[in-house]
Amino acid sequence: MLAILAMLAMLAMPGQAQPAQPAHRDQLATKFRTDLQRLATAASGVVGISVIDLSSGQRFDVNESLIFPQGSAIKIPILIELFRRADRGELKLADRLLVQRNNQVGGSGLLQYFSDGGSELSLHDLAIAMIVLSDNSATNVLIDRLGMQRVSQTMAEMGAGQTMLQRKMIRPEESARGNENLSTPKEAADVMARIARCDLPVSAASCARLRAILEIPKPGAFRDAIPASVPVAWKPGGIEGAQTAWGLVNVPGGAYAIAIMVNYGVDDPDMERSIREISSAAYKYFTQIARTTLYGTRVPLESIKK
Repeated sequence: MLAILAMLAMLAMPGQAQPAQPAHRDQLATKFRTDLQRLATAASGVVGISVIDLSSGQRFDVNESLIFPQGSAIKIPILIELFRRADRGELKLADRLLVQRNNQVGGSGLLQYFSDGGSELSLHDLAIAMIVLSDNSATNVLIDRLGMQRVSQTMAEMGAGQTMLQRKMIRPEESARGNENLSTPKEAADVMARIARCDLPVSAASCARLRAILEIPKPGAFRDAIPASVPVAWKPGGIEGAQTAWGLVNVPGGAYAIAIMVNYGVDDPDMERSIREISSAAYKYFTQIARTTLYGTRVPLESIKK
């Protein structure tokens, strides 16, 4: 009884700051989860979402284990495999490859308009075209050099066994047979989180270069929801009926990894609207909690780090 009275006396002493209620932050997290579920339900198609708070490791998921076709987002695993092989000495980023007719396909990019065998590009520059312009022909050249199975194997070794490169770009006949490039929101977000931590089967220098390539500005619904001043490493993907976005958003004091996937979409504007709204909700949440103290006030980032 005396111990209880002593404790109450200590709590009553002036100037004694009490710990903030964790329920404050929990309420914001609950609202964010509710927003994600609401946006996924309101979409015309099926939506999968996975978001990782890179400071705390907290996750926010909707249909995170469903397997979705990836479109051009699968080019991120190809980029990782390219740098992995370069670090192992199996190739050099300066190695040059011919752009030939057998790998030239439509869709996005410029290499489809090059003459057959008229140009050689380095592996590094092919990777730039693949990520920034989403060049499908450049991607096919890289796939020939790297091998589809090797890309999928590296993903499996990273714990992303359902992230698989199974065909080249723009192969509708293979798509019709169900031979798609696949992943899940959870695995894609995990891959982006590993890029943020440089927890990849590549050197630190290669990890930094890989991320810098992904941060080269490119347009898209996912990026539109985030101010241009905020660095975003990301890659969109889209094929008819499906759209995806893998992202790493560097909000100061509130960085997060995110994957958004939609299939059975009505049309591109409809899917883009869903991706934009989900991206906007995530950015709003993480800017709301960034740089905050236990009491919910916002202070300079350098003050929190001390």
